[in-house]
Amino acid sequence: MASYNRVVLVGNLTRDPELRYIPSGAAVSEIGLAVNDRVKKGDQWVDETTFVDVTLWSRTAEVANEYLTKGSSVLIEGRLKLDTWEKDGQKRSKLRVVADKMQMLSGRSGGGGPSGGGGGSHRSRSSDDAYGAPSDSYSQSGPVAPPDDDIPF
Repeated sequence: MASYNRVVLVGNLTRDPELRYIPSGAAVSEIGLAVNDRVKKGDQWVDETTFVDVTLWSRTAEVANEYLTKGSSVLIEGRLKLDTWEKDGQKRSKLRVVADKMQMLSGRSGGGGPSGGGGGSHRSRSSDDAYGAPSDSYSQSGPVAPPDDDIPF
C-alpha cells in the first residue's frame, strides 16, 4: 500500500520563533501558524482558523528566528508527524508539521499582507549534500507572481 505525507500551508505566525540548540549542535525552532479558511454557513461566509505547530531545523530555524516575528506571513512545506507521550498516567498525542521548506511571504518588518514585499526561500539541511552545499533544487529567489491576467479569481 502506497502512502504520501506532504503538507503545504500558508499562514501567519502566532508567536515569535523559539530558537534552541540540541546537544548535537543542530538548531531547532518551534513556530505556531494560524491558517484561515473560508466556509459557507447558511447564507454567510465565515473565516475558520486552524492553529498548527511547526518545527524547523538547521539553518531554516536560524533564518526564521532572524527574520520572522509574530504576524509574519509564511509558506511552509513539510510532513505531518504524530508525537505521543505519557503524562500523569494519561497517554497524550499531538499532530505537528516538520518543515522541509520555508518561504517568507512578508518583508523583514513582519506581518505585512500582499504589500509586505518579497521574502526568501530556505530549505532544511536535509536537502543539502554532506558538506552543507545546497542541492540543485535549492532556491533563494523570492516568490514568482503570475501576470495579472492569469489570476483565476
